[in-house]
Amino acid sequence: MANIFDYLDWRGDLSLNQAEFNEIDNLILARFSYFPFDNIIKENETITIEEAGKRFENLDVTKEKILQKEDADLFPAMAKSNRFSKMKITNYINKINVIEEKQFSAITIFLPDDTIYVSFRGTDNTLIGWKEDFNMSFREQVPSQVDAVVYLNEVASKYPKLLRVGGHSKGGNMAVYAASFCNEEIKNRIINVYNNDGPGFHEVVIASTEYQNMLPKVHTYVPQTSIIGRLLYHEENYTVVQSAQNGVMQHDVYTWQLQGEKFIHLDEVDDGSKFMDKTIKEWLNEVSKEQRGEFINHVFEILQATDADTLAKMKENWVKNARVLICTYKNMDEESKKMMTQTIEALFVIIKNNIKEKLKLSERKQDIK
Repeated sequence: MANIFDYLDWRGDLSLNQAEFNEIDNLILARFSYFPFDNIIKENETITIEEAGKRFENLDVTKEKILQKEDADLFPAMAKSNRFSKMKITNYINKINVIEEKQFSAITIFLPDDTIYVSFRGTDNTLIGWKEDFNMSFREQVPSQVDAVVYLNEVASKYPKLLRVGGHSKGGNMAVYAASFCNEEIKNRIINVYNNDGPGFHEVVIASTEYQNMLPKVHTYVPQTSIIGRLLYHEENYTVVQSAQNGVMQHDVYTWQLQGEKFIHLDEVDDGSKFMDKTIKEWLNEVSKEQRGEFINHVFEILQATDADTLAKMKENWVKNARVLICTYKNMDEESKKMMTQTIEALFVIIKNNIKEKLKLSERKQDIK
């Protein structure tokens, strides 16, 4: 089986002028935005990926906030390939705002075919980043989506070229949102929008004319047991990609399988993905937006009591942090604890009922045989 590293070995010697842009190139550029460029590229500076790679080599990798160990291999591989090395990058932005509950990052990439790929970063390992993700379950829009529209408008106005817009995870969500709600003139220049296993949207967004009109340009890819990419509400068609992992680990793009310049496509998502999709949607219908918001706020209040601002720091002092979490929960008022218990119970009741339904369906199929 092959992944994006195999693709770079196979296709890395050919520029986009020799072999046109494809869905694998999209995934690589979507993942590219996860790299911590803060110490590599200056504000409004434009450099090649090759130059950025050289600067990276001079950094102490252990001090850089690399989200996945594979990222540290992908970046140099891109910098040394004919296909990606001469691409120019610019307009890197990375904003974390605890008060606004916002984690937003993006980078613009100039392609040899005279187009631009605007890449939005997905969720990093900050608690604020995860909090913003969960806020999507009860808010029509979150701050990063607003920033994504502003960013796309500014970049597209600055560089009057045809556009590709993409991202992975929350980045895919922002790509679709930004493309849907950017200025009309810019929408007309968008070639394609790539959503790589990104969560869906609030019902209000789904029903909007802007979202509906952008759907023909949206390409959504999800692994066979997609969980993140099936959250909330979607209306776009999607392509199912084979992954070498199981469950939620399939969200990792390095596990996505490909052959040549295409993903290995499957006919549909598996039963696990369908089960999660059905369960989450029923929970969203069962629990009001107000209750969801209150529940999520309380959960993150408990997590933030540890003073850890990233998941990594939470794990570092797990025993100490576990005590803090338990103590913080015990000190909450009874009404809040009751609300949290009811919200969790509602989810478990739905899970239990769906398991029963699934078992009954399986028994019927056995009887038919």
